[in-house]
Amino acid sequence: MDSLKQVVFNLTERSYLNILKKDIVRLAEPAALPAKRVAELELVISEIATNLLKHAGGGELVVRVLSENANKGVEILSIDKGPGMADPNKMMEDGVSTTNTLGHGLGSIKRLSDQFQLYSSKGWGTVLLSRIFSQPVQSQQASAGIYPIILPKPGESLCGDAYVWKANPYFLKVMLADGLGHGPLANLAAQRACEAFRKSVFNNPSDILNDIHRHVKGTRGLVATVAVFDLINKVWTICGVGNISSRLSNALTSKTHMPFNGILGVNISGRLQSQKIENDTGSYLILCSDGISTRWETSRHTAVFKYDLSILAAVIYKDFARHSDDMSVVVVKVN
Repeated sequence: MDSLKQVVFNLTERSYLNILKKDIVRLAEPAALPAKRVAELELVISEIATNLLKHAGGGELVVRVLSENANKGVEILSIDKGPGMADPNKMMEDGVSTTNTLGHGLGSIKRLSDQFQLYSSKGWGTVLLSRIFSQPVQSQQASAGIYPIILPKPGESLCGDAYVWKANPYFLKVMLADGLGHGPLANLAAQRACEAFRKSVFNNPSDILNDIHRHVKGTRGLVATVAVFDLINKVWTICGVGNISSRLSNALTSKTHMPFNGILGVNISGRLQSQKIENDTGSYLILCSDGISTRWETSRHTAVFKYDLSILAAVIYKDFARHSDDMSVVVVKVN
């Protein structure tokens, strides 16, 4: 699933609702939704926003345009720190409400969405996923899935974090890069790293990082981790320079990759070595920039590994984003 950049909207008061709706519909224009779907998107936005304000006192909407097999659409992730729900499935039944009003909201969102999921926990809050496409979605089991949340430091228009991936019949390769600092110069360093990653012909992460190191000289530099999954032997090979947090996690266990010290484009070890990590059944590779607290973990949310990758990424972002730097969570799942 390919996507354009994500945009985050903070909703704190009802007076912002009409502006929010117009901004998201404008953002969705590249998806070229039919008029009927645009009207349904507006209704979904209204229902999500109303629920956020009524039950959680507000929250965040992370929005992006996406493409799935040439079928374009819009994705909304609603994230709040409200009271949560003890029984989310019950709350999606029409007529059920906790505030003496008709409880049609969640049911409407689910019916109008081509893809919908809701993760909630009492006392923790709620993450809601809604995707609306221009054409009916053909469900199929993909061999791999990658989901990013890549957001700039609040107040910045350009993000100094970036992720990139590519695949062939033998290898899946992914990188998360974090340009030093934030803003345009950090963005330039990260984008240069992505260019080098795309051009590199190596399958060993340490060799790819050396390519990147040579390509980004003259920029302010960056930190990055490259991970390569061998689709034949079912094993990850990982190498990182700087403080990108990398773990192979499932509901029960977590394996951490330790990166090398240094700054790509400035000074790195001449002895970079990649680490092999077996891909245990049900494991997800999770990469986080330092805009996410290094204390991030998922032990409180073991059930979230059964959900869409976007929900897992949003749970980590919700609990551990610093909001004082560019923020990135990339989740990779291979079958």
